[in-house]
Amino acid sequence: MPPARPPKAEATDEDRRFMAAAVRLSRRHLGLTATNPSVATLIVRDDGEGPYIVGSAVTSVGGRPHAEPLALAEAGELARGATAYVTLEPCAHHGRTPPCAEALVTAGVARVVCGTSDPDPRVAGKGYAILREAGIAVVEGVLADEAADAMAGYLTRSVKKRPEVTLKLAVSADGMIGRKGEGQVPITGEIARSRVHLMRAETDAILVGRRTAIADDPELTCRLPGLESRSPARIVLDRNLTLPVSSRLVRSARRVPLYLAADAAAEPARREALAGSDVRFLAAEIVNGGVALPELLEDLAKMGFSTLMVEGGALTARSFLEEGLVDRIALFTGPRRIGPDGIAAPFDAEHVPAGFVLRRQARYGEDTYHEFARAG
Repeated sequence: MPPARPPKAEATDEDRRFMAAAVRLSRRHLGLTATNPSVATLIVRDDGEGPYIVGSAVTSVGGRPHAEPLALAEAGELARGATAYVTLEPCAHHGRTPPCAEALVTAGVARVVCGTSDPDPRVAGKGYAILREAGIAVVEGVLADEAADAMAGYLTRSVKKRPEVTLKLAVSADGMIGRKGEGQVPITGEIARSRVHLMRAETDAILVGRRTAIADDPELTCRLPGLESRSPARIVLDRNLTLPVSSRLVRSARRVPLYLAADAAAEPARREALAGSDVRFLAAEIVNGGVALPELLEDLAKMGFSTLMVEGGALTARSFLEEGLVDRIALFTGPRRIGPDGIAAPFDAEHVPAGFVLRRQARYGEDTYHEFARAG
């Protein structure tokens, strides 16, 4: 006879404190866990003198092993009777290894406190059910919004079948993103630029349009010391394959993956020349002279990309916004003015597109940062 189902458990202030720590830990491997989310687990004991962590882990690079068995292995026998804090509902489906929910049962934990639920139909509610049927007290939805925010890419990909899209813009004090004919123009300072590089380290891929790729000749890598290996894949909307072989993007393609979203009818000689530098190609559908973005994002999700940062140009930004494909806006505003020969930004902090709400703001040196998320 299975154990009696425990009564509904309620979250405590202590639960919220440890879950907040788990959410912070979960960000450690953002952009590194492939199709799996970056989940964190803490195993916490209290032997009468206050709670203490006996095991902690985050999903491994590449997506396996999951956080729960790693944290349980670190805790060993101290996991028995302890509380497990997990930022995502433990998985319930069998692969070559047993599901994480069963690992928690086998380890003998007394309580499991979870952040957000897993929308994957193989899991949704089933992980909680396994735990409760074993007599484990389960507390759901503790700091659910914070946990979901940290793994928004995985959740978006699971529900919408496309990556979560963050539109990043740097706007001058007079509402410009650049100066005509000059390519890349510095708008923000060093501290804000370092923050952008950290964002790159946490995302799966970064996308720009052809015009930005040619005019600015960027590399789009993470250049923070020690995090260079966490550069995201680079994607360029380039239907006719016009990106020069001599560009910094192409020259670095052997080191960091570069994909060009192109028309299948693009010049074969151009394709061959770019392929010689290890450039990869995404077969794009062309609609009204441009790459069909919804179909491109669907293909990226199938390839395992969960997060996409769009960095390139007013035209590309407007295209993503008009298609309703932007989930988050990361807006940096610098103090300098560009003047009448500037390229107008699609919006500024005072005139964000409808349907977005302010989630957080910060100051980086002289620059301000506003982050907006799609409401609902």
